Amino acid sequence: MLNKGNLLLALITFLPTSAFSNERVPADEASAIQEITRMVEENIRAETKQGPAHRDVHFKAHGCVKAEFRVLPLPASMQIGIFAEARNYPAWIRYSNGSGKVQNDSVGDGRGMAIKLMGVESSQSGTQDFLMVNHPVFFVRNAAEYVEFQKAIAQDALNKFFFPGFNPLNFRLHELANAIAIRSKKVDNPLDIQYWSATPYRFGENTAMKFSVRPCGKPSRSSSAETTAPDFLRENMQKHLANDDACFDFMVQLGTHPVAMPVEDPTIAWSEKDSPFVPVAKITIPAQTFTASEQLKFCEDLSFTPWHAIPDHQPLGGINRVRKAVYETSSRVRHELNDIERHEPKGF
Repeated sequence: MLNKGNLLLALITFLPTSAFSNERVPADEASAIQEITRMVEENIRAETKQGPAHRDVHFKAHGCVKAEFRVLPLPASMQIGIFAEARNYPAWIRYSNGSGKVQNDSVGDGRGMAIKLMGVESSQSGTQDFLMVNHPVFFVRNAAEYVEFQKAIAQDALNKFFFPGFNPLNFRLHELANAIAIRSKKVDNPLDIQYWSATPYRFGENTAMKFSVRPCGKPSRSSSAETTAPDFLRENMQKHLANDDACFDFMVQLGTHPVAMPVEDPTIAWSEKDSPFVPVAKITIPAQTFTASEQLKFCEDLSFTPWHAIPDHQPLGGINRVRKAVYETSSRVRHELNDIERHEPKGF
């Protein structure tokens, strides 16, 4: 039974603690994030004994491509932040595998699409990053779970995260189902699939959003698509872009039900029946060659984070608060160890 002191602590712990009313920061989150960041830095530094420092996750890039992000004319209710006016932004887009190690593209893995808009005046970094994976939900709920996930990764025993003991009440079956769904998706070409933010972001002062991109051009899949080479995803991307453009619809889903569409649990999908995705921009990737060694090196040196964002699209929720510290640490440490200056691009 709670005494008055514990009751007060519980109320403080779960009351909103940010300017966004649906965010609730657990009392132990700061220490959990500190522990995660320490493990990430130790891992990156340890890996440099075998070569250059690299990202903690999404290590293997298929390439970075030049793109145009064209904001559509929108109704007044949708004219928020980046989408306040119809205009074009130059963008770099990085496609990657989700794993923290390089492996054959045939191995089941999440696939990432990270968009970096340039020339964003109201962003401290001058850029707006939109990070996505090819599944609508994540498989870790919060910072405390992320600590256990990092420990399991460090031990090369991921099963310990999903089954942390013999008590079935502690099994993370919901998270396991999400992880299996992510790793089971068959992908022949990163240009042919849909991607989702999974985590929520601001859409102005009082509304949360998730976002997604959906291919809108001619599919590049064919019976001749390469699926056996170690880097077939890059090869199939380049084969498509050698002669044809690619395009995506950038869509926003607004959080209309705070309980059913939580900002603190990215393992829960937001119902598209209750709040469908609305197209707000068009992404065009012109035909190009992106496999030159200089461009691949440029791609490796880029830093992406959800926190390269204008205030109207600030990341929300515990996993995004984890990512703020982890992505900053990953970028800082690998650039330091590789003796490379960190900077945000301003153009092509």
